[in-house]
Amino acid sequence: MKSIEFSAVLMLLLLHITSCEKLIEVDLPQNQIVSDQVFDNVQTANSALAGLYAGLWDSSPLSGDKTGTLLGLYTDDLDYYTTASNTGVLEISQNVQIDNNIAILNYWTSAYQKIYQANAIIEGTEKSSGIPVNEKKRIKGEALLIRSILYLYLVQIFGDIPYVDSTDYQINKTIPKTAQNDVLNRLVIDLNESIGGLVDDYRNPERIFPNRKVAQLLLAQVNMLQNKWNESEMILKNIIQSGVYQFQLDLTKVYKKGGVHILWQLKPKNNGDATKEAISYYFSNAAPLSFALSSNLVNSFSQNDLRKQNWMKPVTFNGTTWYRADKYKNRTNNTDEYSIIFRLEEVYLLLAEALAKQNKVNEALPYLNATRQRANLAPIVSPITNENLLNEILLEYRKEYFTETGHRFFDLKRIEKLDVLNTVKANWKTFHSKWPLPQNELLLNPNLNPQNAGY
Repeated sequence: MKSIEFSAVLMLLLLHITSCEKLIEVDLPQNQIVSDQVFDNVQTANSALAGLYAGLWDSSPLSGDKTGTLLGLYTDDLDYYTTASNTGVLEISQNVQIDNNIAILNYWTSAYQKIYQANAIIEGTEKSSGIPVNEKKRIKGEALLIRSILYLYLVQIFGDIPYVDSTDYQINKTIPKTAQNDVLNRLVIDLNESIGGLVDDYRNPERIFPNRKVAQLLLAQVNMLQNKWNESEMILKNIIQSGVYQFQLDLTKVYKKGGVHILWQLKPKNNGDATKEAISYYFSNAAPLSFALSSNLVNSFSQNDLRKQNWMKPVTFNGTTWYRADKYKNRTNNTDEYSIIFRLEEVYLLLAEALAKQNKVNEALPYLNATRQRANLAPIVSPITNENLLNEILLEYRKEYFTETGHRFFDLKRIEKLDVLNTVKANWKTFHSKWPLPQNELLLNPNLNPQNAGY
């Protein structure tokens, strides 16, 4: 697409969003240039979608400097070395956050702004008379998928949340919370529609736009939160057996953008830009000023684990050694790294978990052992109890996905092991399984009450 056209369309879409403080306060005028012009043909509608993807990379729960850092600090994967801060991050790292925490408010706001943008795309596409039916399904399918992943993050972090599927200001400003289970049920409906509108072929060879298999993976994740293990198993096996992906056997190539193990990744804003992960976790020849890997995480690896050798970097200064996350290595002139959101390894580990939950121990082991053996670790073998197998799966999630998209928090919570943090986080309480709803949102819309317990 032409950069001038993209910029114009993106400006039209975002003008109404970024000029307002909160999503649920935003309305899009009904006369509307967005629906009448942006969605009058496929090319301009794709430009609107491209603006949404750019926003995901720039500022959203999928940004490489957002969920991975905040939830890594919140759990036990990262330590924080900034002691004087007004960003709210220090309080999250110490598990003493309250409802006016600015980092939590920004997380909520950035998610709902992208949800609003997805809703505008969905509404504009549905009303369009200039877009062919199949393209309508595809465009709506992508927007539904993006909205679903944002809701999936929000519902796991906050519990009951407002489920907004409209751009109507009068509705959004007073909308109440939707119960967590009801949100998950709505996501099942949304994702099934998304699956119906998408195809397995990628519309860009770099896999920067999600396909049907990404929507299926999200549906499997929702099913697992609903304890639908068999349904998840079937979906995950379908992804693996589709032939679209191949397991990456070379651990040094896992974070290279050309891998056929990648389901979906976000492209940096400008050509040559580093990923946000490469910048966020970097420090060298000095003590860390922000993030470093926790000793608890580092010590969970054996010395012969290739992931410790390749994905962590020791930094020694004045006799003290810290470790930084070193998965993404290009900080300048980046030509071969994008921020990976989903890769095949997650499908393998989720399938191992779904099988373990059904007591299919022997069937689960190959999917657990794939990443272990690639990392030069001995395979887990039978006999093994189901509980021990789930513990091994949880440990493998941690070693494979540290500092990525909040995995540690989500995996601990799904497997009901969050309280293991009691032994490593001084202020951890059971109610910390949820963040507080932002105080500003409760003041603007009292229908969002009550506040989450403990805050």
